Amino acid sequence: MNRKNLIKKLSSDLGFSFCGISKAEFLKEEAPKLEEWLNRGYQGKMGYLENHFDKRLDPTKLVPGAKSVVSLVYNYYPETNYSTKTPKFAKYAYGQDYHFIIKDKLKTFMSQIQEEIGEVNGRVFVDSAPVHERAWAAKSGIGWIGKNSLLLNREMGSFFFLAELIIDLELEPDGPMKDYCGTCTACQDACPTDAIPEPYVVDGSRCISYLTIELKDEIPNEFKSKMEGWAFGCDICQDVCPWNRFSKPHSEPAFKPQGWEELSKQDWQEMTKEVFQKVFKKSAVKRTKFEGLKRNLKFIQIGD
Repeated sequence: MNRKNLIKKLSSDLGFSFCGISKAEFLKEEAPKLEEWLNRGYQGKMGYLENHFDKRLDPTKLVPGAKSVVSLVYNYYPETNYSTKTPKFAKYAYGQDYHFIIKDKLKTFMSQIQEEIGEVNGRVFVDSAPVHERAWAAKSGIGWIGKNSLLLNREMGSFFFLAELIIDLELEPDGPMKDYCGTCTACQDACPTDAIPEPYVVDGSRCISYLTIELKDEIPNEFKSKMEGWAFGCDICQDVCPWNRFSKPHSEPAFKPQGWEELSKQDWQEMTKEVFQKVFKKSAVKRTKFEGLKRNLKFIQIGD
């Protein structure tokens, strides 16, 4: 088996749904797009997105000697959709924090590559460094970037995590796939805060995910009647995407809900810091902290 096929087989054995390979080089087509997006202020108060501009576009500055970017997809689509009741949480946050679950798999993956092939150096990433992951995933052919700016895949939609290995092993790159969004504007039409002003461009400062997670200040009053019950993140532009009719439930035990889904409206209203820490002990929801979640619940009129 050649090295490329071996790496794809190892990724599949670890539970990754897709694996694509790109040559580690400067993303020259992405540079002007990213610069314009930042100049428009669409990053809101996510100042970290303005940092490391060169590293975000050139993996050899992140990993000296890098030859290949291995992009991976890990499914998180749940068996039960809990966004029919309020407060709503983005599906990716139903279970344990994906950073830790997937990072462990990536470390195993890297070890297996070294065992099978020999000395291979590099780094593993899962939404944890200035890696332009959607661009790399699209370049590697495991999907295309949709009008909601998320990576879409014809076989499984978009409810998945992206992860990468940037390594010094030269591998034959896969080519990109074509865009299958066509004339559909479902994501743009459905966004209650008008966060997708034009196809393929998201104004992050208006996105409900940004408002409920990244924004540390008070949520602007203009969004008071537009949150639709979301307390942490938002799935609206994914839920309406026709490609997500192909989503199938994941088989990762760690991504199953950890008990928050059984809380009553009164439980949410009376939630204490101790209860928050217990319910969300291993969850990505901890990112917003107790005070942030209380702010969100109050804004969507749950809680004092």
